[in-house]
Amino acid sequence: MMELRLHYGSTPRWLFTRMVKLGRGIFKVMADEFGPREVLRRLSDPLFFQALSNVLGFDWDSSGSTTVTCGVLREVFNLEDLGLKMAGGKGEASKRTLEEVESLSEKFNFSAWKVERLKYASRMTAKVDNVAIQAGYQLYHHALFLSEDGSWAVVQQGLNPEARAARRYHWLSENLRSFVEEPHTGIIGDKTHRCVLDMTAKESGEARKTCVDLVADNPFRTVMPYVASSLPNQPTLARWVSGSEAQSYTIIPVRVNWEALKRAYEFKPDS
Repeated sequence: MMELRLHYGSTPRWLFTRMVKLGRGIFKVMADEFGPREVLRRLSDPLFFQALSNVLGFDWDSSGSTTVTCGVLREVFNLEDLGLKMAGGKGEASKRTLEEVESLSEKFNFSAWKVERLKYASRMTAKVDNVAIQAGYQLYHHALFLSEDGSWAVVQQGLNPEARAARRYHWLSENLRSFVEEPHTGIIGDKTHRCVLDMTAKESGEARKTCVDLVADNPFRTVMPYVASSLPNQPTLARWVSGSEAQSYTIIPVRVNWEALKRAYEFKPDS
């Protein structure tokens, strides 16, 4: 497994400039020889991406491998006419992804339907890696790579301050059958954790179905009664009542977005 330690600070300008210069040469050859789709396939491979970062000159494996390399790729795809562009980035830049998709769609002459599909892909990939996989890694970097035919790849990264580590997630539109079951082309990071929740695993299929059933069957009746009003680990009166059948549960996070559950219930999801 590849180590991605958290590193703070910025890349020296001279190094970034050299990485862009070398990247322009590499990707001109790749795009000419193999085409934009193959470039996306390569970027969706976590080992290729890490090797690319090293070859470009970022020769220590850390969280910066992702953010700096994506910054270089944005510059390369802006400077060269390769049929490829990148939307999003690190921090605040990630929040502008959807706006940038709109802008880039004009360059590639995408239909309104295709633009909406790209926006959906951006939102879903971010939501899945932030919520469906719970291992303590909060996303702070989201890069959506687009080709002129509407194909896409996503490279995004979350950080875990306690473990002082990052974890990178890779996606590819090609052959993607589901956003919620085994959707990744790769996940990279060397840290393992004992208590995690992976709702994207094939083995979690019944758990996902149960979640949908709970929402579809009125969450105010099926979920709300089981949300503890007490703080985590704080005993309730039921503990002192002999023979009491009352139970209390704590849901993490303790705050539940009931308005979102209400909208989901009204939508009546079936999968």
